[in-house]
Amino acid sequence: MYHGVTRDKASANPRDPQGSSRDPQGSSGSDSPESDDDARADKKERVLHTRVPAVLEAELKRFAQNLRIPVSNLVRTILEDALSVADAASENVEGHLKRAAQSLEQERERLKRKVAPDPLRDVFAFQTLTLAKSAACVKCEKALAPGDRAHVGLTDGPADPTQPRVFVCDDCLPKG
Repeated sequence: MYHGVTRDKASANPRDPQGSSRDPQGSSGSDSPESDDDARADKKERVLHTRVPAVLEAELKRFAQNLRIPVSNLVRTILEDALSVADAASENVEGHLKRAAQSLEQERERLKRKVAPDPLRDVFAFQTLTLAKSAACVKCEKALAPGDRAHVGLTDGPADPTQPRVFVCDDCLPKG
């Protein structure tokens, strides 16, 4: 990809990093110093200096010459491609990590259901009723509001006041 590079009078002198342009009389080329700063801030491209080994420099120059493009354009393209590949790789890794986390979450839930004791194991019958207080289905954890139809599980033996009553919704009521 070729990027158009423009050069204005303010940055024509490579020895002047501030890019100040002065006319021969020594006055500033613009009316205010803020307009020079604004013009420089509007430039999209920046110069990046770096040190490279002589072997790499020779390879870059040879490669650019074979492609008949300036070395700076070759380096810019290589950097852009490297960043694109790095972005794609990080997105790819991020996607794999998200899928792995979801898979682990599903497997954890499956194992919890498999290991958890059946909340209906001691129930021998169900009685249909209309709830006066909020409750939750012990199978699917669906919220059951006052006035909802539900089924209370009946068990043998004395009721344990520390254990909650067993309610199930219509969908989770065992049929059989």
